[in-house]
Amino acid sequence: MLRRDEQLHISVPKPFRCPISMDVMRSPVSLSTGVTYDRSSIQHWLDSGHDTCPATMQILHSKDFVPNLNLRRLINLWAQSHGPFSPASAPTLSDHQLRGLVQYLAAENEKFNQNLFDSLSKMVNFAKSKEDNRIFLANFNGFISAVVGVLNREGVEIEVLELVIRLLDLISSQNGVVEQLQQLIIKANRNCLSSIQLVLQSGGLTSKTESARVLDSIAMDADSKRLIAEKDGLLTVLNRLLNSETDQTLHGVVFSCLDSLSVTRSTKSELVRFGLVQIITETLWNRDVSASLAEKALKLLSKIATCAEGRSEISEEARCVAAVTGRLMKGSMAATEAGVAVLWSVCCMLGDKRARECVRRSNGVAKILLVMQSGYGEGHFMRRMCGDLIKVLSVGLGMGLSYDTMTKHIMPC
Repeated sequence: MLRRDEQLHISVPKPFRCPISMDVMRSPVSLSTGVTYDRSSIQHWLDSGHDTCPATMQILHSKDFVPNLNLRRLINLWAQSHGPFSPASAPTLSDHQLRGLVQYLAAENEKFNQNLFDSLSKMVNFAKSKEDNRIFLANFNGFISAVVGVLNREGVEIEVLELVIRLLDLISSQNGVVEQLQQLIIKANRNCLSSIQLVLQSGGLTSKTESARVLDSIAMDADSKRLIAEKDGLLTVLNRLLNSETDQTLHGVVFSCLDSLSVTRSTKSELVRFGLVQIITETLWNRDVSASLAEKALKLLSKIATCAEGRSEISEEARCVAAVTGRLMKGSMAATEAGVAVLWSVCCMLGDKRARECVRRSNGVAKILLVMQSGYGEGHFMRRMCGDLIKVLSVGLGMGLSYDTMTKHIMPC
């Protein structure tokens, strides 16, 4: 292995460095813009509420990324001839040490002691240091069940629970982890949800964000979504976070979590009673919110609009329809589609005349026509929604508008 002072003199090819961390990439992934980053760096950038490519500052229409296997192979070949390139101070954990820690967690039944805290802290620091460590932990036999076992104990101190949540959040993106967590947290150990709820209530800001993200990740199917949503007081706690905290990253994670959980009418109705429509309205009117947060807010609102109580509340909230209309064609296509779905729900499905008038006053007709020009094929659900909206919005105005699919122009009939 090269000494640290020797490593400083190695000339690293520029394409091998992450544009964010400037370190050699260990798990290179490419965004839709074609720029490649180290997975941990770009994931942190996106999780922080950004909706742009850091290198080009282009707005990302999709936040998905794909492994750059060719570049990873080249980096590995280069590393084999130049030695490993990692900080000498990076935390280490051998197979033997981890086995001892796992056995300790599985056997220990303490709610808090310094050894328990120190053991979890060591695992967290190890997981935070690099992707390879997270892969090692995720695949270590008995590791996940031992950690979740701590979460399942009653009366565990909040400092310990925060470390457990942080550890689970760090490894949740690894293959097969969320499936194990779903099985362990929801289907086997129901007290785990109480522990997560406690962190959402009493943990620090970062821990609250991580807890909501873990909940979102394990809400994988209809049964798990329903079981989480039906946990007594959990929806109330999530809603209170939107009222009591101002951090955009937290709001984005909570919006995504509530979006995942909103699968039953009772859940949607409960969120309406909590005043979620008003919270989303204020978010959409705020010019300082990121495009990513606005997109998550619109997606959640489109879910709420699928129930009668949601449609009624949106139409009653005078500023909501105007805020949604104002966001059309200003962010990603996913955000615009969610906005169109909301307007269709109140203008067409509910048939609210006040909502229609508000859309007209907000230049909604022109925006909806622009959406129709955005490449949707004949029969696409978004094209049909736009067509329905144009029909109801042009009633009584003598507009007689139609959209000619063979051109890119708006033409009167």
